[in-house]
Amino acid sequence: MQPQFDGKPMKRINEYKKLFSIEGPIDLKELKTTYRTLIKEWHPDKFQDEALKEEANIKSLKIIDGYHFLISIAPETKALGLAEYTITTSESQISDYHHKGLLLEVSFVDGTTYEYFGVNQKLFIKFVNCDNQYRFAKRNIFNSFLYRKSKKDLELA
Repeated sequence: MQPQFDGKPMKRINEYKKLFSIEGPIDLKELKTTYRTLIKEWHPDKFQDEALKEEANIKSLKIIDGYHFLISIAPETKALGLAEYTITTSESQISDYHHKGLLLEVSFVDGTTYEYFGVNQKLFIKFVNCDNQYRFAKRNIFNSFLYRKSKKDLELA
């Protein structure tokens, strides 16, 4: 069971940061410590009452999802993948894309997929209607928006 959000990526980011009491940039060490504390507090096996156990199960799934999501957008994680990201966005053409709400998912010919957060409908329409989508994305999207390697891409690795 996946936690449900309203589909707005920035709201999702803020909700997870609030869950983990993060203000400002994400620190992986602090995130890990908070994650362990929250998981201990909300582990379903700690509860005897079935209603509380179900609530704890939902909360722990949200904590796990939030932890993995915040790790994927943390500055340290992005720094580790920067060389690969730079090669992909400078040498590989776009093979496919999907836009929903403020999330743009771009798949590249080399097989990698990245998600860009905060891409509005107006910019997406410009992207779709331009002569060269790759050039447009290089100039207006790739280095202008918060991004992460797609979860689908990470599951295949």
